[in-house]
Amino acid sequence: MKFIILGCGSSMGVPRPDGFFGKCNPNNKKNYRLRCSALIKTKDENVLIDTSPDMRQQLINNKITKIDKVFYSHMHADQTHGINDLRVFYILNKKPIPVYADNPTKKYLLNNFKYCFINYSKEYPATLKLMSVKDNLTIKDGRKKISIKPIKVKHGKVDSICYIIDKKLAYISDVSQIFQKDFKYLKNLNYLVLDCLWINHHPSHLNLEESLDLIFKLNPKKAILTNLSPVLDYDYLKKILPKKVIPAFDGLTINL
Repeated sequence: MKFIILGCGSSMGVPRPDGFFGKCNPNNKKNYRLRCSALIKTKDENVLIDTSPDMRQQLINNKITKIDKVFYSHMHADQTHGINDLRVFYILNKKPIPVYADNPTKKYLLNNFKYCFINYSKEYPATLKLMSVKDNLTIKDGRKKISIKPIKVKHGKVDSICYIIDKKLAYISDVSQIFQKDFKYLKNLNYLVLDCLWINHHPSHLNLEESLDLIFKLNPKKAILTNLSPVLDYDYLKKILPKKVIPAFDGLTINL
């Protein structure tokens, strides 16, 4: 099983649409960051976490030719607005793609992308099937069933979902607070992929100091910082981070 970071950039990516790189060196390819998204790849299934506006390019870059399921973290545009590009996988699979979301995200998707979920006519069928996130989800990997545990975290004024994969890796791309009661699920994992927007305080995201403090408390074997803004240059982070913490880059692949 593999976990692939398809995009590790903040809501406008790096560079921003106006070409702004901030403090990121444009000569380093690892500073080119599409919006946050990830893929769980097993022998049987390709499971996407979020459909960023850059999803089409992310799938092409990583030669991903099938999607079986989608897990959404939350309702914001940088996690959802690539949803229309799932249509091709409906055509390939010949059935609607199951997409899993919490209630606020389900409502947002239905309000803004209703056409994806409704059978308008024979020529325009529903391409997606909206499902509720349950306490314990599973995906197939050969003869094994892989557990996917969702945990609610705070992302400013909205909730977001952390996904824990096979009790080995937690993916928390957008977070400002993790509830103390859930620390027991997150401690001592093999990998922690964690939000780290920039240096200063932000009401909806962890900054660098807060991310490192949380990593210290949760004690993963390896931590990977994602949702990186133009403030955080790849080489700068590599230089200052503790040995077991690294910055993400698009296409980073973890073998689980």
